Amino acid sequence: MRMLVTGGAGFIGSNFVRFWLERHPDDHLVVLDLLTYAGSRASLEDVENRIVFVEGDIGDRELTERLLRDEELDTIVNFAAESHNSLAVVDPGRFFRTNVLGTQTLLEAARTVGVQRFHHISTCEVYGDLPLDTDEVFTEESPYRPRTPYNASKASADHAVRAYAETYGLPVTITNCSNNYGSYQFPEKVIPLFVTNALDDQPLPLYASTQNRREWLHALDHCSAIERVLQAGAEGETYNVGSGVEKSIEEIANEVLELTGKPASLKSIVPDRPGHDRRYLLDSSKLRRELGWEPAIDFEHGLEETVAWYAEHRDWWEPLKGRAPVEETAWR
Repeated sequence: MRMLVTGGAGFIGSNFVRFWLERHPDDHLVVLDLLTYAGSRASLEDVENRIVFVEGDIGDRELTERLLRDEELDTIVNFAAESHNSLAVVDPGRFFRTNVLGTQTLLEAARTVGVQRFHHISTCEVYGDLPLDTDEVFTEESPYRPRTPYNASKASADHAVRAYAETYGLPVTITNCSNNYGSYQFPEKVIPLFVTNALDDQPLPLYASTQNRREWLHALDHCSAIERVLQAGAEGETYNVGSGVEKSIEEIANEVLELTGKPASLKSIVPDRPGHDRRYLLDSSKLRRELGWEPAIDFEHGLEETVAWYAEHRDWWEPLKGRAPVEETAWR
């Protein structure tokens, strides 16, 4: 493949670039990333000489069309997004600009040039949330009920992708994933926030709804799912990507404290952010049944490896800690 990876200097995107190059060393990858506060060129340092890196915006149609033509790219994998729910509460406009208008502009470039596949990375959060006291799960047929500006911007992007498939025949696929964790995740998200704070003996801010649960998927398992969809997924289809492993925020904090050898006294309760979702859980049986995908990384082992990675890579995350634009303890 000759692939454009947007948002490739972010968390999942950079993991995907390394994953793809390891498994498909002869493929040509172009990474397009605006390098906002959460994007880091250092996340690609070990593969920099094997990719073409371009700093730019998916909302710049002239740039994206030129890249697609000049580099003769046939596939787009769109990770580019503003993704932090807390920031979306205080600055929703940037989420709609990037996630909706940016995605639509990229779709238009893909349509104009004529790519063979446009794969869009979405989230479980477009479906809304689930009660804590139920066995209900989200399927690909669940209605979209976004509850926050971030959720709504991602839902809108999904609709744009489907509209380009229906109206223009653009060959698209979508994956909706559960919460990801792993190395190179910006330390505003809950697991790296807890890990890096614990390593520095700083409080771990738990939202007041400490039993709210998330489904946790290792980023490399997510990458393998995207690979299966690109290789064998049916055009126009959506696939949920989940591990089936649920953990409450308090369980995550407890496991991080145990792995770092830090005391429970570091746990600190802070007010819930507005629109705080209770629970997400995806039914990923379609992906497993039709494409033969299975997650390979056990959560307990994956979390242990993730904690160890942050402990060994202070040089990567310490410069980023001060760039987080939202104070998680300040909700009122």
